[in-house]
Amino acid sequence: MKQKTKKNLIVTAIVIGSILAIYLILALFPRIDNFKGENPMRKDGELPILIAHGGGNREFPDNTLEAFYNAYSVDNRVMMETDVSITKDGVVLLSHDTTIDRKTNATGNIADWNYSDLVAQEIDFGYTNPTDKNDKLNGERKKFLGADGKEKTPLDVEYPEGISPRHETVFLATTLEDLLIAFPNNRINVEIKQSGELGLKCFEATLKLLEKYNAYDRVVLASFHDELYNTYLDYIKENKVPDTFMCSPGVDGVTKYVILRLIGLDVFFTDKMCVFQLPTEEEAAGITFDLSTKALIRNAHRHNLAVHYWTINDKEEMKELLEMGADGIMTDYPHRLKEVYETYNQ
Repeated sequence: MKQKTKKNLIVTAIVIGSILAIYLILALFPRIDNFKGENPMRKDGELPILIAHGGGNREFPDNTLEAFYNAYSVDNRVMMETDVSITKDGVVLLSHDTTIDRKTNATGNIADWNYSDLVAQEIDFGYTNPTDKNDKLNGERKKFLGADGKEKTPLDVEYPEGISPRHETVFLATTLEDLLIAFPNNRINVEIKQSGELGLKCFEATLKLLEKYNAYDRVVLASFHDELYNTYLDYIKENKVPDTFMCSPGVDGVTKYVILRLIGLDVFFTDKMCVFQLPTEEEAAGITFDLSTKALIRNAHRHNLAVHYWTINDKEEMKELLEMGADGIMTDYPHRLKEVYETYNQ
């Protein structure tokens, strides 16, 4: 009996030892570069990339050309974060919502509006209206107020030399093409908001713009719709996009990486992407996962992946992420984040 027990213990020890050995080998095994070559989404100095969320949507109406000019006045190397949907006449429009109810003095789905009509009617994107869960107008319209509690106009922006306001009082509709032309050297994050057939149509139209303006090496595409992220990956596998094509994962892609990393098997994470864009924590199945750790950032770098955090508006949290080694910090307040950077190490 004792001999049998001893034999069982030896077998168990061998099994456990083998598992530990495999984990050790996998832990030491080199990670593949999920993004080949130099990754433009990695920070290129001591400070993380300053990313203006919607152009800095607490300082000026988000996803307007004026908001991005404001962010540019803070840092001419700022990375622009924007959201897009495609209009009825096939124009890629900047908008956080797939309707215009919350942000304008008009209503309706973007897919039902012609961009030409938005321009002809001088629809004003300078509102923050109350809306219901379907992004439909649900109350009285309200003009955008800045952090100082005052209404903003396009005249309040500090424009680069040689640039004039498009309009004195109205924040006109802005397209992705407008953004690419106005800021030919800045990195841009583009999140496609529409899903299904419309999302795919918007994706195709966006690719045409990236090709037209030779912008593949500075624009990263994102989407919370996993079917769109899977389309991004398919296009990479099928060589339908250049090697410089950049994307970030949807919810499933992030979850896959986090789980594999937790169990030490991220060597099997091979998605061809360039950046994780994360909140500082995420809850799943009643468990809160801390995503803002040096270990996560360090491990992502082993895959040649960048790590950006959103949406960070607290100065202390900005400092913590800076010290942690984050590649980018996305904020609604570009001026506030710039202040943190300027006082760092002083």
